[in-house]
Amino acid sequence: MGLFDRLRGEDAPRVAFFGIDGVPYSLVADNPDRFPNLTALAEEGSGGAIDSIVPPESSACWPSLTTGVNPGETGVYGFQDREVGSYDTYVPMGRDVQATRVWDRVESEGRSATVMNVPVTFPPQRDVGRMVSGFLSPDVEKAAYPDGLRDYLQSIDYRIDTNAKLGHDDDKTDFVEDAHETVDARYEAFSRYVERDDWDLLFGVFMTTDRINHFLFEDYERDGENEEAFLEFYEKVDGYLGRLRESLPEDVTMVVASDHGFTTLDYEVHFNEWLAREGWLSFEDGDHESLGDIADDAEAYSLIPGRFYLNLEGREPRGGVAEADYEAKRTELKKALETLEGPEGRKVCERVVEKETAFEGAHDDIAPDLVAIPTHGFDLKAGFSGHDDVFGTGPRNGMHSFGNASLFVDDPDTTVREDTDLFDITPTLLDLMEIEYDRGAFDGTSLA
Repeated sequence: MGLFDRLRGEDAPRVAFFGIDGVPYSLVADNPDRFPNLTALAEEGSGGAIDSIVPPESSACWPSLTTGVNPGETGVYGFQDREVGSYDTYVPMGRDVQATRVWDRVESEGRSATVMNVPVTFPPQRDVGRMVSGFLSPDVEKAAYPDGLRDYLQSIDYRIDTNAKLGHDDDKTDFVEDAHETVDARYEAFSRYVERDDWDLLFGVFMTTDRINHFLFEDYERDGENEEAFLEFYEKVDGYLGRLRESLPEDVTMVVASDHGFTTLDYEVHFNEWLAREGWLSFEDGDHESLGDIADDAEAYSLIPGRFYLNLEGREPRGGVAEADYEAKRTELKKALETLEGPEGRKVCERVVEKETAFEGAHDDIAPDLVAIPTHGFDLKAGFSGHDDVFGTGPRNGMHSFGNASLFVDDPDTTVREDTDLFDITPTLLDLMEIEYDRGAFDGTSLA
């Protein structure tokens, strides 16, 4: 029993969660020699592929993973969301997450949480032990609380995120070097606070894995020139996870998970351009760059990733679709998406999900009417400034996938089932910590 256990006067079980954003389980399973530590974690505890959420986009995934509920309850559907009753859009931040985070449940039990680099948590909460916000935070100075945490992170050149713009270069050398420097500082910080041993829940995320995947995943899957650099980066991440596992006290269960899977990207699909060409979307004039520029007679528009909204009368400010026509129009759009083919004749959408299937809760008033889950190889874009083509390519060669996310639990009594998804993680963490909760509060169920 450590000093902090003695101060608490109890020996309650604890959890250290480490996120590996966007890491597909198959990457680990197919390369056990590169991932000896995660392989051992699966063999000695439990591990497997799990499903993400609809839509499988990090800004929506992390709020759902850390609350155990769908976007209808979290209120966050993607990197860009629409204001209720308006064509104004905004980038959701931590305060936009309407559901209770797992670390808030821990703190409400009189226990302490350290939260590091979780996406969509800016600004940092001041009612947890310590927090540095992750993806979408402006800088460490504004993202860290308390002051001592901020000062330490600045002293080690801690970075909220890697410089993704470097990935746009044909030569990936500088990008890979920057990714290594970012993950090195992340490990140093995680290691420091593991050793502090003054928390009941440590919740940290390695975001750089997602960045590496976006720019090098095709090299891995198709024997590209950067394949070895890709695998060497992951050997380092696996090594860091192994060292963190070794340093954890005996009363701590280690959990490692990703928020979605990954696959090679062949084509970007510019869906607002497609909607315009198919007669669903029109603009007030030729100079358009935002949702607010759509015309009164527009019938549908799209937001990333693969979210489709009817321009509905009574819901949108200038609705072009009458409420009486809603179901017929939605069915028509769904069929058009389901039958859409790409340049090689491949189906673009693996499936198209109606909002009632994916979203339910107090904040489903801004839910998309349809969400397209792409076939592997197609990355679903939006944008309102117009594109020359519906199908194109960009600097990225990897894209998110709904299936094949990862979960590893260092506990032989916890089983990663075939039907496990992101919603199961928060109740599992609470059970591992022996924190009581209402079983009906989550969309998932505990694996412990």
